[in-house]
Amino acid sequence: MPRAKTCSFCGEEIEPGTGMMYVRKDGTVFTFCSSKCERNMIHLKRKPRKVKWTQTYRKEKMLRVK
Repeated sequence: MPRAKTCSFCGEEIEPGTGMMYVRKDGTVFTFCSSKCERNMIHLKRKPRKVKWTQTYRKEKMLRVK
C-alpha cells in the first residue's frame, strides 16, 4: 500500500496518486501538493518559512497549526 507523502513546500500531506514530483539534476526529489507550491518554490524561489500560509511559517512563529 502506498504511503502518504508530505509537500516539500507547505508541509501538508499528499494522498497517494495525487500531487507532483520534481527531480533536480543533482538527484534531489521534491514532492508538491499543487502547482501553487511548485511555483513558489521552484520558479519564484521563495522560502517556506517566509510565506504565511505554510506550516513551517506557523511553527516558526508559534501560531496555531491545523
